[in-house]
Amino acid sequence: MEKLNFKIRINFLCLKHAFFVVFGIILTSTIFFSCVTPPAREECSRELLGTGIKNQEQLVKFFMNHKPDGDKAKVTRLAGFYIEEAAIEGINSDVAFVQMCHETGFLSFGNLVLPEMNNFCGLGAMDAEHPGEYFESEQIGVRAHIQHLQAYATTPEVELKQELVDPRYSWPHKAKLAHTVHDLTKNWATDPEYGTKLDGLLSELSQW
Repeated sequence: MEKLNFKIRINFLCLKHAFFVVFGIILTSTIFFSCVTPPAREECSRELLGTGIKNQEQLVKFFMNHKPDGDKAKVTRLAGFYIEEAAIEGINSDVAFVQMCHETGFLSFGNLVLPEMNNFCGLGAMDAEHPGEYFESEQIGVRAHIQHLQAYATTPEVELKQELVDPRYSWPHKAKLAHTVHDLTKNWATDPEYGTKLDGLLSELSQW
């Protein structure tokens, strides 16, 4: 009887040991995989005012994913300008950059606006007699775009931080105040899906 009890105790101890071994393996694996699982990516804001979350490299990767044969050097310059100019005026650089991509067809242009115009948001482009505004450099063109967004997103008493370069700056102040990309629908553009299209691009950008 004592031998039987002894064997039972031994078997119990073995099972107990095995349980802790298995439990330890499971616990270790859980900790390991939780450590290597990448964190959830932060979603880009749809607000016009604010700070973008994507850096220059991420903006370039997003662009080149859409247009692998694009001029990467130019895209890199523009991404830097958008981040810099937007920060000065308190505009969301992510929103401004994807709007540029949408308005220019990822710098394909092809309509009224030509690449040499440095007009990255279709400012003043209406017809053959009014093909759009010309700007002396890429950076000034980006600055005009940012200023135009600032005009849509603020009231007239909010002053620009830099000298005005957008010749159509006063027009947005006559329109409805825009807080998000969705407010630009039938405001910036007549396309009823305009805000939805920008929203989709921001969702894509969030993955980079």
